[in-house]
Amino acid sequence: MEFEFVDRTGQPEPPHQPGTPVVISRAAIEAEAARLASLPPPANGRRVSMIRNPATGVGNGLANGTAVALSVLKPGERTKPIRHNSSQVNFCIQGGGVSIVGGRRIAFQQYDVWNTPSWMVYEHINDTDAIQVRLTYSNSALLEKLNIHIVDEDPPAHTASADEAGPGHATSKNPFGTFELTPDGAYLMPYETLINPEVVPHTPLHWPWALVKEHLDKLAALGRSYVGRRLYLLYNPATGRTNGTSPTFFATMCLRPASISDKPHRHTAAAINYFFSGSGFSIVDGKKYTWQAGDLMLTAPGWAIHNHSSYNESVYELTIQDSPLNIAMGSLMWQEDLKHPMEALGATGGFSTNREAVPQR
Repeated sequence: MEFEFVDRTGQPEPPHQPGTPVVISRAAIEAEAARLASLPPPANGRRVSMIRNPATGVGNGLANGTAVALSVLKPGERTKPIRHNSSQVNFCIQGGGVSIVGGRRIAFQQYDVWNTPSWMVYEHINDTDAIQVRLTYSNSALLEKLNIHIVDEDPPAHTASADEAGPGHATSKNPFGTFELTPDGAYLMPYETLINPEVVPHTPLHWPWALVKEHLDKLAALGRSYVGRRLYLLYNPATGRTNGTSPTFFATMCLRPASISDKPHRHTAAAINYFFSGSGFSIVDGKKYTWQAGDLMLTAPGWAIHNHSSYNESVYELTIQDSPLNIAMGSLMWQEDLKHPMEALGATGGFSTNREAVPQR
């Protein structure tokens, strides 16, 4: 049969079953990076392994909608240009080099973060004397599930940006207007606007770790009574109210002082953490998972109750979470305190911290 009816008449929805955390150890990452480096240079220059979680089904995802790739460039190597309709957040975990994204040259070092907007031509270069290792977070896993991941392996040398569009370009305003249909705010939009929506330019942005760390370290002054998390979002203003680094993900840099435990909480967005300094553990759905510097972890499958704790040293971590996608869909449920009701962030309400009342050390 090409289709089937599934009769759910009078039946309650099945209870939610969160996924299972996954820990990829530093040793495993280093071994795979070494294996990639040992291979003959490929024709396209891309030495890459997808870090796949088989439980996510279709698509090479670590979380259901988040793909994570481990990429290596040896000194003097360069990838061939490519573009695709997935967007990326890039993170250098070893070495340094240069990325050319949409014509912009981004020189990066260890723990720097930068974004690659969708359908923008990019390439990576290792112009250093050391091996370059990157983690790339992409929504390609989601697009693969939808069977719409479009990749151009031989893109043109230059494509015009929205800012370069001149008179008569497809972004010019059409003469057929959108108009209000009912007094309560229902509108009608013509086809000419439907196929020519407003362009919100996304540009490649760079968050150097040295600059981020200066601000992040100041959050150590928040005392032990602080109930929030000591982090900064690497914010891309083009994402607007969805608070993203890319249209799909936010990237946050977090400082976790020694011997600090978060309050248990949960959210429908899935979170992936890379711990690059310090060690600790996470409690996820009642089970303990330990981690240390250099480990990558699917720390919070969607809607799983979790909290994180540091041992006797400070922890620095990058968190990638698909909250912006969920805000755009109206599906970002969040429960900051399990003793209080959940909210749909961006749709019904949100939460506050006690930062104003916390004395600065």
